[in-house]
Amino acid sequence: MDLKYFSRVLKGATFKKASEVVNDVHKRTKKARVFIVLDILWCFARYGAGYKDYSIFEFYNMKHAERATYMTRMKNSKLITMLNDEKYSYIFDKKNVFDERFKKFLGRGVLDLANADEAAVAEFVKDKDAVFAKPYSGESGKGIEKLNISDFKSSAELYAYLKDPEKNLGLIEEPIVQHEAASKIYPCAINCFRIVTLVWKGVPYIIYACFKMGNGGRYIDNLDNGGVACHFDLDRGEITGRGHTQHLVCYDEHPYTGVKLVGYKLPYMDEIKSLVLAAAMVVPEIKYVGWDVCLTPNGPAIVEGNDFPGYDFPQLPDPDKPRIGLIGKIKKLIPDFKL
Repeated sequence: MDLKYFSRVLKGATFKKASEVVNDVHKRTKKARVFIVLDILWCFARYGAGYKDYSIFEFYNMKHAERATYMTRMKNSKLITMLNDEKYSYIFDKKNVFDERFKKFLGRGVLDLANADEAAVAEFVKDKDAVFAKPYSGESGKGIEKLNISDFKSSAELYAYLKDPEKNLGLIEEPIVQHEAASKIYPCAINCFRIVTLVWKGVPYIIYACFKMGNGGRYIDNLDNGGVACHFDLDRGEITGRGHTQHLVCYDEHPYTGVKLVGYKLPYMDEIKSLVLAAAMVVPEIKYVGWDVCLTPNGPAIVEGNDFPGYDFPQLPDPDKPRIGLIGKIKKLIPDFKL
């Protein structure tokens, strides 16, 4: 396995976090901690599952036949290494490069600060109430700022703020206007679909879709920032599962707005599928991508793409659904994929 990808897999792994998982599972199941530790180690050796996989997918409640169907951290890394050429990862890692390559899919204006002087910034923000400032790289919404133009006395002050080296900002984007159906669930953030595509033998496929929503008045939809994620069926155009948080709390209604989640419908399904399938073919060297797609009044738009796509969203457990993971979908496309 490539060392850079392996390091990304192990990023954040600590004894403290593992201990927290053991204690949490002990509280949930009343099983002995030593048994839980041994089972976690067994699941890592047998299924490539990390301790986080063990916890969020509830491996402690599964038998072998169910565990074997789940995409896990090491299996996902193996698939990424197989399908994605790391020499082209910079296209997805650097927001300015991504925005340039995928600009026809973005549905919004973007200004790269490296190539912008004060006049260019002033022209970009003209007639805008706010912009979003972002670093060139980062995950889970880290480093993103919403800037209200009225908070700055002049374009010179705004430009100085944007170019402050300590801020590490790389570009500004005009705000996305969210479709009212998406805003009704949670109005404070741009709620996004997370859709993963896989290209095999020159044909793009959709592996799964989920819908992510912000929460608690925050303007970012990531689970790391308190967001909520649900299973979503693109063919039916509706949410099909309960809301899940990073801390394994589940909701039948959105905790901020009270909107019932399961059965909630959203528009533009055909357009969404066409959008991500077309985007999947833009960089042939990167065949396995997670796309964040928002809804505007004029249709879907891509917010960002990730060449290290997650596998957790579609496998989060719902009590009334069978415990079946993603491996079957992957094997159907790639029968020779060795697990």
